[in-house]
Amino acid sequence: MKTLLSILFLSIGLPLFGQTTLEEYRTDVAAYSRALKIAAARSDAAAEELGRARTGYLPRLSLDGNFTRTFRCYEGVEPWTFSVLPQLVQTLYGGGSVRAAAEQASLGCDIALCEEEFSRLDVRYAAEYAYWSLSAVELYAESMHEYVALIRSLKEVVDRRFAEGYIARGDVLMIDARLSEAEYALVSVEQNREVALHNFNILRGTDAAQPVALAQGIRDSLPLPRRIPVAETLERRPDYAAAQLRAAQAAVGVRVARSSFNPQVSVGVGGSWQPSTPNRDGKTLLDGSVFVQLSVPIFHAGERRRATGAARAVQRQQEWSAAQSCDDIVREEMNGWTALVQSRAQVDATEESLRIAGENLSISTYSYNEGLATILDVLQAQLSWIQLYTNAIRAHFNYAVAVSDYRRITVQGPEQ
Repeated sequence: MKTLLSILFLSIGLPLFGQTTLEEYRTDVAAYSRALKIAAARSDAAAEELGRARTGYLPRLSLDGNFTRTFRCYEGVEPWTFSVLPQLVQTLYGGGSVRAAAEQASLGCDIALCEEEFSRLDVRYAAEYAYWSLSAVELYAESMHEYVALIRSLKEVVDRRFAEGYIARGDVLMIDARLSEAEYALVSVEQNREVALHNFNILRGTDAAQPVALAQGIRDSLPLPRRIPVAETLERRPDYAAAQLRAAQAAVGVRVARSSFNPQVSVGVGGSWQPSTPNRDGKTLLDGSVFVQLSVPIFHAGERRRATGAARAVQRQQEWSAAQSCDDIVREEMNGWTALVQSRAQVDATEESLRIAGENLSISTYSYNEGLATILDVLQAQLSWIQLYTNAIRAHFNYAVAVSDYRRITVQGPEQ
């Protein structure tokens, strides 16, 4: 007996374990997302570029060598010669180019991290949108199945009354036309459900046709997020931080453009291994040297001024882009909050209208069965019910999406 009860409880609990929660789906999508992998690769590339820029502070060891053999032979001279010249050079002052390049690469690394975080927000929103879309089309499909069932139930009554001679042929034609129209709409809704299921599964990297049971739906109670002030929203947004960092990076770019025309000083040690010149006996010499190199650009026909001017123009461009990003975020926050409040009001309004439409449908159906209403009254009540049901689903979907969008705009977590 205990074994049978255990099997019964397990069979009842299995569907619950097979349901996909919104949090689980977000996690699966983030783990599979190609966009996040691309963003992470960009961050890795920026980190490597920073490491490469910092190598400019370190000494450089190089080795130059050559070997030469002549085809014409001269008396007393070997037809071959070679030279090997190793050098260890340390830049003492590069005109500020090394420091500016390292700072520019460091800002680029921070920009890549900000962009990766913003990609994470977009992926989370895409996951939530796909989840709510599937929930919405499933409710659409259920409502259309119920609508078709209502019409078929009414058709049975109409066919019986027509067979008994109580109604005219016109009532039968009307109910047949309405049933055909409802079945056509049901096929379209089922197609939309399949498409939403494919999008849902592909986004998380599973078989597109795999059946899914959602643990949450758009008709569940979703808390209203708190409104975030614009100043705080700007501080939270990683894309705005990236825009500001680009402006700072462009300012450093002015120094990079100017530094290549500044004096440069480096010191080093080197050596040489080669035969004497001309090579008469093939004996080689090994010698060493210590040197100081100084490079001072004097006149480049205005190249420095042009390069600096172009870099300053890029700096202004990035500053204006950051200002434009600020305006866009302010507009996004205001429009997102407006959509959130309005969609919440639509949910309340459509739920009340749906309750009234359901009550009107019950009364009309009962009255028709008792001979107190016409077929047109029942058909109109059914049509009003399915329209209001559709409006309610759309309102719930718009509210769920508005919640997700506002959380994305203000960088709020799912629990906030």
